Amino acid sequence: MLSDRLLEALNRQMNFEFYSSQAYLSMASYCAAENFDGFANFLEVQAEEEKFHAMKIYRFINALGKRAIITGMKDPITEFSSIRDVFEKGCEQEKEVTKRIYDLADLAMNEREHATIHFLKWFIDEQIEEEAMFSGIVHKLRLIEKDSNAFIMMDAELAKRTFTPPA
Repeated sequence: MLSDRLLEALNRQMNFEFYSSQAYLSMASYCAAENFDGFANFLEVQAEEEKFHAMKIYRFINALGKRAIITGMKDPITEFSSIRDVFEKGCEQEKEVTKRIYDLADLAMNEREHATIHFLKWFIDEQIEEEAMFSGIVHKLRLIEKDSNAFIMMDAELAKRTFTPPA
């Protein structure tokens, strides 16, 4: 049975996922303003993924007969010094999400709330992919920092990203 403490933690995570969606839209807006539409597209897709994650938690809470509580969020960062700065901040964002998911999983395990433990496994697996993806992009951006042709090619590559919600 879902305790009040675990319900509150799930609601916090849901709202942090909504915040993450806004943070990625803010990053996308910076990239678009700098005329890097591929980087902007990548981050717009990431924003959709984060919203999907939030809604997944929202639906889980409601499926358990509890109430998802949507709260206000702090403003996302809006100023960046470069495209690399954007993706470094994105990488930090994903590490924070991972930490929060792990804390939530620890709480569920301590409370022996098996449905939530099972539910959170998907998020744990997802965070491995998210961190690896952002770390890889940051690594590439560091390598190509002074090569404008490679930078333009990477922008074109990221323009191809799409979001297909998992089944």
